[in-house]
Amino acid sequence: MAESIGIEVVYAGPQGQRLCRLSVPKGTTAAEAVTLSGLLEALPGAAADTARLGIFSLRVEPGQVLEEGDRVELYRPLILDPMEARRRRARRGA
Repeated sequence: MAESIGIEVVYAGPQGQRLCRLSVPKGTTAAEAVTLSGLLEALPGAAADTARLGIFSLRVEPGQVLEEGDRVELYRPLILDPMEARRRRARRGA
């Protein structure tokens, strides 16, 4: 029997946070964990970008192999480029 590890997959959106705790086989990748969690099916439309994943706030590639206790985070696409947001605030004097 394959050894398993405990992980979490999380998504935070405007409607709140969704968290899924899983026990997955050792050697599972971040992208595989997202699929196994079922969170993508539960999210409205393309709310999360499966190419933009992180583990404890550090960006990782979808092929990153997970370790015991990892927290895989699904990131939403940016609505506005951060540099453009800064320019708009500067123009307003904020």
